[in-house]
Amino acid sequence: MEAVIWLVDTIFRIYFWILIGQVVMSWLVSFKIVDTRQPIVHQVGRFLWQVTEPVLGPIRKLLSKFLGNLGGIDISPIIAILALEFLRRFIVDTVLAPLAYGS
Repeated sequence: MEAVIWLVDTIFRIYFWILIGQVVMSWLVSFKIVDTRQPIVHQVGRFLWQVTEPVLGPIRKLLSKFLGNLGGIDISPIIAILALEFLRRFIVDTVLAPLAYGS
């Protein structure tokens, strides 16, 4: 059971760093530090977008519905990171750990 806890925790932590990578990549592109016409930059950006957009897209829609335009500031990664950390702690600490180690 410890292996399952470790695996679930690791998956959540990897996705956390992928979200951070997406944020950093978007800043680098926005400030024209990197050029998306370069193949490696394009591939990394495309990978990060494909992995994070299924989570960030619906959050963006909800935020625009309830908060409207935030002046071009995208806070969906912050919401996603908070939700991800809540889910990680709930699943690992509240659900899986008691199963593995007893109440």
